[in-house]
Formats: sequence, structure tokens, C-alpha cells
Amino acid sequence: MMSRLSEELNEQIGHAESLYHRLVLVVGMEGTGKTTALREISAYIGAPLVNVGLELSHRLLELTEGQRPMQVPPLLKRMVTESAGKVVLLDNIEILFDTALHQEPLRLLKGLSRSRTVVAAWNGWIQNDRLHYAVPGHSEYRRCPVDGVLVATAEDAG
Repeated sequence: MMSRLSEELNEQIGHAESLYHRLVLVVGMEGTGKTTALREISAYIGAPLVNVGLELSHRLLELTEGQRPMQVPPLLKRMVTESAGKVVLLDNIEILFDTALHQEPLRLLKGLSRSRTVVAAWNGWIQNDRLHYAVPGHSEYRRCPVDGVLVATAEDAG
């Protein structure tokens, strides 16, 4: 039996197929069940679950600090392309917010979602139609419009 969040995700994945950006974000603070829901969906639909932090950091190790920001987009795209299937699940995306990498995480995820459905765990919250990551004042804090993105909220997940 799937959790409420997993059922919502499964429904959003179905809706995403007809969109320009086939991006579904699982939004919630730490400990709200995002990873559990991604694992359930992975088992249910057979989609690969990628630990972005682990995979990307491993691939960035052989690059210099100066090369890393330019290589994040192609490396991330390769990670997604190497994952078989129409849907790919991305967890632990916090590395994309690292200020040393100079990335715009939502733009990266939207770009990836043009060729397949991408479901990503977003550590944060939504307020006034804006996605938030980290807290105001933190070096990694981001606030961006939620336009063109499907969202499943993990607040009530357990």
C-alpha cells in the first residue's frame, strides 16, 4: 500500500506527461517523507531513483574547482540520460544549491524535464506561489516562482 504522498506523486507523474516541462517537485522540509515516497514510487512504477548528491559529487571529484560549475549541467544531464525509462526520480539534490557551483537548481531541473518526466525532492516549502529552499539569510537560500511545475507537498507525509 502506498502513502498519500506516493499516490499524489503517481497522479502528478501522469499529469506531467502532457506538459512542456515534465517536472514534479516533492516539496517538504527534512523528515516529511520525501525519500520514502520516492522509494515507493520507484518500486511501484519501476523508475530509477538517483541520489544526486552522491552521484554528482563523485563525478565532480576529478574536476578542478574552476571546471565544476560549467560541468554540472552536462554531468547532471548524463546522469538522467543513463537512467533507463520515461521517468527518473532525483533525491538529495542539495548539492545543486552549493554556492561554489553557481547553479540555478530549478532551471537545471526544468531543462532535464524536457526529454522525460523528472520527479525531484525539494527540501523547503511553498509560500505565496514561490518555492523556498533554505532559510532567508542562509548562503544557499533560494526563492523562485512555482510556474510551470507540478508539486506534491510532503508536509503531511509520515
